[in-house]
Amino acid sequence: MRILAVDLGLSRTGLAICDELEMLASPLGTVAQPDMEKLLDEVDAVVSREGVKAIVVGHPRNMDGSRGESAQRAEAFAESLKERTGLPVALWDERLTTVSAIGFLNETNVRGKKRKAIVDTVSATIILQEYLDSRR
Repeated sequence: MRILAVDLGLSRTGLAICDELEMLASPLGTVAQPDMEKLLDEVDAVVSREGVKAIVVGHPRNMDGSRGESAQRAEAFAESLKERTGLPVALWDERLTTVSAIGFLNETNVRGKKRKAIVDTVSATIILQEYLDSRR
């Protein structure tokens, strides 16, 4: 089953998708859309185009596990996606995924504007891979 991961940001949102066997998460790209309704339209178009059957949205909880403004925004976005697509939408704890993504980019010597452009996509890929691993 094809699963889409969404790393929701204020100005950029990273996307990743897995193969039919749910073995490997792959980066899909970044959507630079701060408007929530337009972002929902763009993600819905990806869902249709890619044959997605489930969605996982990064849930940016605080380090102590509490829910801040970003977590509440992700929850609202996930609910809107569920209503719009009719697909199951899961929230996935994304604490430290951006730190991991930056670590990967450091190891591969990706710097500057290039890093800024792909860090959200790498984060979405990490979120999805962790989610896939938990399902096995």
